[in-house]
Amino acid sequence: MLLATKLDRVFVMKTKGKDITLEDPNPELSPEAVMNHYSHHYPELITAKLEGPEIKEDKFEYRFTSVMGTKG
Repeated sequence: MLLATKLDRVFVMKTKGKDITLEDPNPELSPEAVMNHYSHHYPELITAKLEGPEIKEDKFEYRFTSVMGTKG
């Protein structure tokens, strides 16, 4: 018997050298809309790029990667 399971989504962003896991605010939103939603709390997401999904621990994991360079 084949069993289908719906996987939840999780969003991960790296800030100040560590990963922060962000919960899915609404499964009906696109991943881009979720990034926009969290950009009000994390301004670095305004210019971030979206990567994924990758299946990890029975969840779809999306990563928000900053495209801002470092000076120097």
